[in-house]
Amino acid sequence: MSTQNKDTRPEKVTTQTVVDMKRNGEKISMLTAYDYTMAGIVDAAGVDVILVGDSASNVMAGFDTTVPMTLDHMIYHTSCVVRGVERALVIADLPFMSYQVTTKEALISAGRMMKEAGAHAVKLEGGESITSTIKRIVDAGIPVMGHLGLTPQSIYKFGTYKVRAKDEAEANQLLKDAKKLEEAGVFSIVLEKIPTSLAKQVTESVSVPTIGIGAGSYCDGQVLVIHDMLGLNKDFSPRFLRRYADLHTSMSDAVGEYIKDVKTGDFPNEDEQYN
Repeated sequence: MSTQNKDTRPEKVTTQTVVDMKRNGEKISMLTAYDYTMAGIVDAAGVDVILVGDSASNVMAGFDTTVPMTLDHMIYHTSCVVRGVERALVIADLPFMSYQVTTKEALISAGRMMKEAGAHAVKLEGGESITSTIKRIVDAGIPVMGHLGLTPQSIYKFGTYKVRAKDEAEANQLLKDAKKLEEAGVFSIVLEKIPTSLAKQVTESVSVPTIGIGAGSYCDGQVLVIHDMLGLNKDFSPRFLRRYADLHTSMSDAVGEYIKDVKTGDFPNEDEQYN
């Protein structure tokens, strides 16, 4: 019986899987999730990669930025997601100030994410300046995804969520950063909110997959925040976002119907009660 159950499980997506997908010209699908139920739905639908993003700070906790998220917060959300997943590769963000102080602290943070939460990989924001940190984590056997372009943890440094690397100097630095991240051992790089032409250049310059969010169609894969693409969040409408559902309206209507039925005494009816 156990052998049969094992044989019927979907083939697990690994870091090597996504690298092979780039080599084979197969696009990589990636979405965020922050809890067991949503992770199970996304995984069963066939998504390749689930990111437990520190965007949980915005969509789950109600903060204006990702900065308040702690490592313990991220471990909690990641552990919930991991329990709901059978196939997808689960990557967890290391939150602000959990890896920037020393390489030792970064390694401890990444280790906790793997051991306590069960993550399959971690994601760090930044370029050349954090390559020694990435190398130390990778050398310890922990896969790392990089993140360049608009890096939300640095929002107070940038002061804006506008498109990054539009000028030549920043674009050249981003391209250099991507190559440095590859040399440090990342298995993939998120490119957020940069010009399409630059994302294309980066994608063609590195052997590891690029995952775009607001970075155009030439990236090896795409990622969106699940609350945004399902239309749960109506206040966020960047140019790159495509909404695949309007769950905000559907849920509001459903709640309204429930309230009406309770008020009128229609719920519960006789079939919904115990004798």
